[in-house]
Amino acid sequence: MTFAVAAEAYDRFIGRYSRELAPRFLEFAAVEDGPVLDVGCGPGPLTAVLAARFGAGGVAAIDPSEPFAAACRARVPGADVRVAAAEALPFADGAFGGALSQLVLSFVRDAGRVGAELSRVVRRGGVVAACTFDAHGFELVRAFWEAARQLDPAAPDDATIPFRRTPELVDLWTRAGFRDVETGTIDLEAGYAGFDDCWSPFAFGIGPAGSWLVAQAEPRRAALRDAFFERLGRPAGALSLRARVLAIRGRA
Repeated sequence: MTFAVAAEAYDRFIGRYSRELAPRFLEFAAVEDGPVLDVGCGPGPLTAVLAARFGAGGVAAIDPSEPFAAACRARVPGADVRVAAAEALPFADGAFGGALSQLVLSFVRDAGRVGAELSRVVRRGGVVAACTFDAHGFELVRAFWEAARQLDPAAPDDATIPFRRTPELVDLWTRAGFRDVETGTIDLEAGYAGFDDCWSPFAFGIGPAGSWLVAQAEPRRAALRDAFFERLGRPAGALSLRARVLAIRGRA
């Protein structure tokens, strides 16, 4: 599984959702004071929204991918964007008034360590919030895996990825010691010009679905494309797909 791709590729795939999600996630988080940290910033959709709210100088961001960090710096000049892992945040204790992590927790190596790091860098009373796709609520990827299992019953499924269910998020936030924990859902919809616009980003190899696709032989890829087309109802023109995001917030 990889996210080591060009920022433009990510924007065509998950970026359709993360750009719409970012302002709504910030509204849910209800961060009152900066500076604010974006953990796992990718190409910077949430960082840009944070900068519009708190000023670029009041925003820091990290991502383990150098191409993503570079794209984020270009998108949000003046923000403090660094290459780093969420498990080892390169900031002082209590440096931030809030920290947000958008669509990242399911892919970190040590979620408990991430929780501890968020608790460390956010000052007492600051908001710590995260969001992830619901296990069964990401229509694009759900249709992909349904098509994949039609061809190969042993194909994996995003529904098994960690932190795609609210109780898991609550348990993580509780273990991290966050107080006043609240949860919510955010419903999104992304538009596509046509089926090819919807299918082609999988070939970038991004995330579990894309990584599984590019590992298949070409005949299997072609068959999967046909099965995915059927799952989406054989769209003849523009289409839209829905996604449900689970969100959690608490206070350090």
